[in-house]
Amino acid sequence: PQFIVQILTTCMNNCAPSDIHVNCGWFASAVVINPNIFTRIAYNDCLVNGGRPLPRGNILRFTYGNSYMYPISFKSAKFC
Repeated sequence: PQFIVQILTTCMNNCAPSDIHVNCGWFASAVVINPNIFTRIAYNDCLVNGGRPLPRGNILRFTYGNSYMYPISFKSAKFC
């Protein structure tokens, strides 16, 4: 199966978070994902958007393939 992930910023000010990390377990994909968009750097630690800021209103979207869906949740980010 393939799964679609969408990550967006819901900040109410103009401060775009950067260095966004999410909990992702042993995330792996049979579909190649651009590492500038999403990459696992350690167990339960995936980096979003290559660490670059994700401005409010922008949606980062990618598709991955695996036999099951990985739970992905916010872990940390740097804010202005």
